[in-house]
Amino acid sequence: MFCPKCGSQNVDQAQFCANCGNPLRVGAAQPTAPAQPMVSTQVNYAPPAVQKLKYKIFGDNLPAVAISLDAGESIYTQSGGMTWMDQGIVMETNMKGGLMKGLGRMFSGDSLFIATYTANRPNQEIVIASSFPGHIAAIDVTNRSVIAQKSSFLCAQPSVMLSAHVVKGLSGGLFGGEGFILQRLSGAGTAMIEIDGSLIERVLAPGEVIKVDTGNVAAFEETVQYQVEMVRGFKNILFGGEGLFLTTLSGPGRVWLQTMTLPGFAKQLIPFLPKSGSN
Repeated sequence: MFCPKCGSQNVDQAQFCANCGNPLRVGAAQPTAPAQPMVSTQVNYAPPAVQKLKYKIFGDNLPAVAISLDAGESIYTQSGGMTWMDQGIVMETNMKGGLMKGLGRMFSGDSLFIATYTANRPNQEIVIASSFPGHIAAIDVTNRSVIAQKSSFLCAQPSVMLSAHVVKGLSGGLFGGEGFILQRLSGAGTAMIEIDGSLIERVLAPGEVIKVDTGNVAAFEETVQYQVEMVRGFKNILFGGEGLFLTTLSGPGRVWLQTMTLPGFAKQLIPFLPKSGSN
């Protein structure tokens, strides 16, 4: 019997061609390749869980945060931010993230260098104090990025990334009260920010809008739209006492508001400061 495919001669009882393997009889079973083990191409990767930060905020309107660190656990803050710490904590100062990220932190109101504090024994305490009367807000940035006012960053776990955020829109940068560069907190874990005056948290529903005097927005989730609008009405502009612009925050997302601003506080002190040449 000759193979119709390659022309090779085979014995009459052959089911398949000995040369090419082509079936020689109608209805002959097809050769099957040995089954190969199935290999899944999907990789299920779960990021390592971030250890929950143990802390206590104290001091009322002159606040500080006491953080308890276990062996190997770290916290970082801007250079010069530490108030006191236990003996079992070591400090390492570096330009976290490299030169470009360091410069971004400078533009957003923080230092070029970052100090990282790591415990080498269990139950070690480090205290970081606020630089201005007000409050300290502890924010978990896991699965949500937060935009904060300039110079508000206090400290965070190493898994939290601090970077500069550029305000979109000319009006927001010029008249929003904070300039074009804000601070962005992302990654996973807990970060601490400084709040001027008293702190109010609000959760905005989708489409819900709140209008805030410029400078009184301390922080907001990145899902919140941040815009600036002009005050309407000639009398409102001249005699309303709120200036020309208001900040509008549109949901969804959480916002952190502050009752005081550092420039406003300084303005109230100016009349009481001694004038040059006075006795």
